[in-house]
Amino acid sequence: MINPKLLNPQSIVIVGASNDVHKPGGKLVKNLLDSPFKGKIYAVNPKESEVQGIHCYAKVEDLPEVDCAILAIAAKYCPATVDILAKEKNTRGFIIVSAGFGEESQQGAEYEKHITDTINSVGGSLIGPNCTGFLNTNYCGAFDTPIPTLDPHGVDFVTGSGATAVFIKEYGISNGLTFNSVWAVGNSAQMGIEDVLEHLDTTFDPEKSSRVIMLYMEKISDPQKMLKHSRSLINKGCKIAAIKSGGSAAGSRAASSHTGALATNDAAVDALFRKAGIVRCHNRQELTTVCAIFMHPEVKGKNMAVITHAGGPAVMLTDVLSDNGMDVPHIEGPKADELLSKLFGGSSVGNPIDFLATGTAEQLGYIIDACENDFDNIDCMCVIFGSPGLFANWEVYEVLDQKMKTCKKPIFPILPSIINVKDEIADFITNKHRINFPEECVFGQALCKVYNTPKPQPEVVEQPEIDVARIRRTIDRCQDGYMEIADYNELLDAAGISRKKSVEVSKKEDALAFAKEVGCSKDVPLVMKVVGPLHKSDVGGVTLNVKDLDTVSKEFDRLMAIQDTYAVEMYPMLDGTDVYIGAIRDDKFGHQVFFGLGGIFIEVLKDVQSALAPITADEAKEMLTKLRGYKILQGVRGQEPVNIDLYADQIARVSALVQAAPEIAEMDLNPLLGNPRYVTAVDARIRLQKTK
Repeated sequence: MINPKLLNPQSIVIVGASNDVHKPGGKLVKNLLDSPFKGKIYAVNPKESEVQGIHCYAKVEDLPEVDCAILAIAAKYCPATVDILAKEKNTRGFIIVSAGFGEESQQGAEYEKHITDTINSVGGSLIGPNCTGFLNTNYCGAFDTPIPTLDPHGVDFVTGSGATAVFIKEYGISNGLTFNSVWAVGNSAQMGIEDVLEHLDTTFDPEKSSRVIMLYMEKISDPQKMLKHSRSLINKGCKIAAIKSGGSAAGSRAASSHTGALATNDAAVDALFRKAGIVRCHNRQELTTVCAIFMHPEVKGKNMAVITHAGGPAVMLTDVLSDNGMDVPHIEGPKADELLSKLFGGSSVGNPIDFLATGTAEQLGYIIDACENDFDNIDCMCVIFGSPGLFANWEVYEVLDQKMKTCKKPIFPILPSIINVKDEIADFITNKHRINFPEECVFGQALCKVYNTPKPQPEVVEQPEIDVARIRRTIDRCQDGYMEIADYNELLDAAGISRKKSVEVSKKEDALAFAKEVGCSKDVPLVMKVVGPLHKSDVGGVTLNVKDLDTVSKEFDRLMAIQDTYAVEMYPMLDGTDVYIGAIRDDKFGHQVFFGLGGIFIEVLKDVQSALAPITADEAKEMLTKLRGYKILQGVRGQEPVNIDLYADQIARVSALVQAAPEIAEMDLNPLLGNPRYVTAVDARIRLQKTK
């Protein structure tokens, strides 16, 4: 729970206050004085008697009681200062903008811990250290600029980087994006991004709270908390967009399984955001554009009317929308003919609706009205309207503003002429309180991301019925490390995961006996695989289409001679398309389940989807359609299709298994062979790790 004295203090002290507004201590005072804050402001600086018109105390010991303190002093002085404020001055809100803490040295980390322990001991709240500060509709406790004009319906912006926040605000403000609060949490010594989300969730007021949340983060300290509160906020009607940076190759690991190689930190973040319903962005422009889209009415369908007086931008936008799952449907019929009759000759209404460079404000009104009332295959509109510099756009933007007020279908203004009609655009943003999307393709990509991001997955889902008691007995008797074939087969059977029926033999007579038992022949060919080597194909350890006893005998001898081999696995051959299911456990994110094309193609194509457990069969089925190779699963060039219902059920059963057995650290079912009749695992590896 965030202490209310941080959020709405009645008195604030700036320790390290300065008359020099080019220093953090001076800018803090200026920004606070310029903010709506009506309470008492105190300053502390032993070298000053007055700071920017405020009486200045020589030391914190001389202060009266004060609700909130903002520190802009050297890190080494902060612990003692916090001690006095927290224990003697009843201060409960703290913002520390100073650097030199855990991000810099062990000594700094010790300062940070001391400060956090002190603030925790009195039930206080801390933002920082090493941050630019905090801003809400009550006051400005930040030293950076620009300081946006705050709007209760604007964006709640939570960031782990103060400098990045400046650049994000600059881009957003310049295009009309408004803000309700800015939380620059810095080192997150006490309060991180997840804690702010928890606060926004637990204090959510459907009448007063902002509905748009913007996140920039370089780490996720508590994925489960983020998932819980993001999902809750979105289910309450909020929308969340986020950048999570720092997830490239550095997040991958050297692993002994295909799943381990795929399970980068970035893949886990993708899975988390998907389950929560967060729109993931990858740069500042995309982030602010997605949030700007959130500030408009929700797009209910995928069909866009592209209204333009310039053909090129309309074509480029149409390409982006069409390539990313949305549509620019053809418009025709009597109503389209009627609309065309109201436009200048040479115009077209087929969609894009191009009413030429000479198009008028009145004509724009006709077009928008037709898209609103006459064309049922249109869900939303965008208007691309700039100027070649021949005339002003005041009337056009006035009509656009009025139509945005009255139309039920969302309208997105794309006003690209930021020089030729800069005054009109400034008026549109400042006086009409609108947002501009200056670049059509950036807008299109962002809109498609919003449209394609699924709703949050339910917190509690129905999982397939599995034999948990049998699973637990198997896990409890096994040691850490890779499980023996008999043991992991026991797990697969208990979870209802289809597998090939095999034997593991270390004697030739046993191999021949099994071959005779199953009737090894051209009609019942066998597979023989080494047991021991990690990647069987790489060492020549897989023999297919064994059709007679003589070949069984020769291949047994050959396989047993391969280094690290201690047995041979044998089973009747199956047929179908190679698919894959894997799972891996992360200490923070929990189990992540992967699935996609299998066999050797997993190493080459890496065409997989991933989700955080639990995952239902319905969720898996929908995600399978996102695979680049989905058409392979559907069957191409005479190849039999994979039974998608059975495949999705097997994915859900793996999810249920790892939840029943959290000791499973890594798991590969690769490949499973899928066809219309079955989806069956023909090779498996399961590694247990009971101790962390």
